[in-house]
Amino acid sequence: MHNYQDILHKLQQLEIKLRNELFLLIKDITPEAYQLSHTATLGDIIDYLPQIKLADSDLFTQLMKLDAASCQLDLGLYGLCSDCELDIELDRLQRDPTEQRCGSCQQKYLNEHRLELRLNH
Repeated sequence: MHNYQDILHKLQQLEIKLRNELFLLIKDITPEAYQLSHTATLGDIIDYLPQIKLADSDLFTQLMKLDAASCQLDLGLYGLCSDCELDIELDRLQRDPTEQRCGSCQQKYLNEHRLELRLNH
């Protein structure tokens, strides 16, 4: 990913893939499945998924990350860590163009999250 157009293209391709996954996931749940998965905005989809009990799904998380990455791209903040605001490593962004944290902050986040899980059980 070298420039704005490359990043935008990758994010658009990911959005198409996620919308198709969404359709397959909800086609038997809601009569608006096609319209929702193919014409609704990402924001509308993100708002709707909790209503049908899919806020804990991996797809919901991926859509949230995609929406955040798209907003960051529009604002000129794409590629900056959401925690420390330093550049996210290029290899991380190439693996996942929606990555929100640098490697160091991601490790801290995972460690804190594991502790929260232990305290809740």
